[in-house]
Amino acid sequence: MFDDIDLKILEIVQKQGRTRRNELADRVGLSLPAASERLRKLEEAGIITGYYAKLNPRALGKDITAFILVTVDSSKHYSSFVDHVQDTEDILECHAITGEGTHLLKIRTENTSSLEKLLAKIQSWMGVVKTTTSVVLSSTKETTVMKIHPHKQH
Repeated sequence: MFDDIDLKILEIVQKQGRTRRNELADRVGLSLPAASERLRKLEEAGIITGYYAKLNPRALGKDITAFILVTVDSSKHYSSFVDHVQDTEDILECHAITGEGTHLLKIRTENTSSLEKLLAKIQSWMGVVKTTTSVVLSSTKETTVMKIHPHKQH
């Protein structure tokens, strides 16, 4: 179970992953060793899984963002599908879903030509029977920050 200090630490590092430990300690009202220990425990428990820099994809030549709805015909192909996904750099996220399709992919790639090549690659994978692609025109919200409610913890 988390207490208010743990929740405050999680709130801070979600929004500012590069916060120095001494600043974190000051902001949550703990000594540096105590704050560091709390942070270590949150990491070891798998609550904090990493610290990331948010990059501007367009500045790096990735002008196309798209979501690809994929239908894999049988669960016997899921494992190889996931292996292919893991090995494909332009695929940022892969989610097994209910409803239409079996998986939803988020991709970032250079241009429509590279998107077309990526789609051909995905469509060639064993078990893939259908893809539906939606190209993102603009994004009004894209975040990894989650609101944490104290009473909703497991």
